[in-house]
Amino acid sequence: MSQGKSGIKIIAVNRKVRHYFEIMETMEAGMALTGSEVKSLRAGKVSFKEGYVRFDRGEAYLVDVHIAPYENAGYAQHDPVRPRRLLMHKSEIKRLMGKVEQKGLTVIPTRMYFKQGRAKVEIALARGLRLHDRRETLKRRAVERDTAREMAKYK
Repeated sequence: MSQGKSGIKIIAVNRKVRHYFEIMETMEAGMALTGSEVKSLRAGKVSFKEGYVRFDRGEAYLVDVHIAPYENAGYAQHDPVRPRRLLMHKSEIKRLMGKVEQKGLTVIPTRMYFKQGRAKVEIALARGLRLHDRRETLKRRAVERDTAREMAKYK
């Protein structure tokens, strides 16, 4: 867990996002969490590989994100996969809802971090890549890697 100059302590990063989605834009949102969830986040026990944002009655919820139960919480444990409310301005939520409904886009979490002691999630408006798009990207990277390897031989 790294802490940069801006006071941001990164908890988790979703590395597969750029492989399966084309990112249109990103934004920051706070999360409404319980105390044991915050403790688990500080310990880095979170997985959001299959997570996404769902809109319900004008509010945004982070769904299918697993925050492991905190071992020392005692009887007051949280549900590991409960929907967590995202704290955003109404105008931001309405703008995202409009884009998701119109263009067939989705909103996914890309990373979680603490910023000045508060748990934040970076969410991205994204379009899913087709299988042929991913294959094309892999072929292009392989060709670039081979040409770089050949160029390195003759230096």
